[in-house]
Amino acid sequence: MSETVQARHLLCKHTGSRNPISRRTNQTITMTPEEAMSEITSILSSLKGCSEADFASASAERSDCGSFANGGDLGAFPRGAMQKPFEDATFALAVGEMSGIVSTDSGLHIILRTA
Repeated sequence: MSETVQARHLLCKHTGSRNPISRRTNQTITMTPEEAMSEITSILSSLKGCSEADFASASAERSDCGSFANGGDLGAFPRGAMQKPFEDATFALAVGEMSGIVSTDSGLHIILRTA
């Protein structure tokens, strides 16, 4: 059986994202990559030391991923299921640890490993 992880994430899409439509608002993203970086940097700062519940709440309020409806919970996934930078960052985290900003083709993420 392959190793799996479970994580929540918060995604800020931008105009350079591969599919620049927010799944939370169903609107086209107009934020530039630089604006998205500024916003997610601020969000990351506000989440330092937060609980999983606080992270879930922040994801529900801001994430552009469809997982916003579940507080950013992506469920369990094995290697090979996510974009490589996201996968590498998630597998490198200890359970309960939060990532820095992770850039993928989807946008900018903050990841909280939950299992």
